[in-house]
Amino acid sequence: LLQAMAKISIVVPVFNEEEAIKGAIDGIKNSLKGLKDDFEIIAVNDGSTDTTGKILRSIKGIKIIENNENKGYGFCLKRAIRESDADHILIIDGDGTYPAEKIPKLLKRLKQNDMVVGARTGSYVKIPFFRKPAKWLLKYFAQYLTKTKIPDLNSGLRIFRREIAARYMNLFPDGFSFTTTLTMICLTNGLKVEYVPINYYERKGKSTIHPIKDFIGFSNLIFRLTIFFKPLNVFIPISAVLFLGGVAKLTRDFILLNQFGLGGTLLILTAIQIAFLGILAELVIKRTSV
Repeated sequence: LLQAMAKISIVVPVFNEEEAIKGAIDGIKNSLKGLKDDFEIIAVNDGSTDTTGKILRSIKGIKIIENNENKGYGFCLKRAIRESDADHILIIDGDGTYPAEKIPKLLKRLKQNDMVVGARTGSYVKIPFFRKPAKWLLKYFAQYLTKTKIPDLNSGLRIFRREIAARYMNLFPDGFSFTTTLTMICLTNGLKVEYVPINYYERKGKSTIHPIKDFIGFSNLIFRLTIFFKPLNVFIPISAVLFLGGVAKLTRDFILLNQFGLGGTLLILTAIQIAFLGILAELVIKRTSV
């Protein structure tokens, strides 16, 4: 539970954000006024090639981590988390898209939760049109696999217990899938997650997200994480489809040929093997998590 004087690291990954970073950090500082917790702001400069580094060095009261070259969004967050000794980690982008004034509201809900996410479901949400189809598909796929309603799968404004990220650090990728991974980890482990509606503004500067490449990466990541945490959600549906296909094939062969064919039998045996693999994987996971 969040104590009266918990230490919280606010991590801001930054790459070529010269147009927005000063305003973003000023907004964070303003949101913390009057709060009693122990805060530190960590800006991770991910090999920026513009004047971002110079601007960061001119801002007082923040800790700066420098990457010699561009390593990726997830790499920046992982590095900051490793170097932090805080109880909780709050992440927010440095491009001005997330409303820093909502930080106190997220903090108020942390006492009852393991993670609080700023869900981009407010009255003003400026998500580029070309990213919406991929986000919709991924969200509903993740909801099916986790059996949980997810208002925002990969919001970049959230606060969580540092120990959660530390425990599963080897699962986090270096790219933009960090937040998706964290959401899946929390939901598949029964951790308590709450979503707070927020607005989402148009970014300043050029985005480094590649829609098709990142969609394929996100889909692969969700599938792998679900196999890791909830294998039955993957293996059982596949087994069921193969089993029904086998039964249909055997029925057809019997009606038309008055015999049972080899194809239907193989499908049913394969379905049984896949189901047993899922059950075995589930038992292994439960044993190792005890």
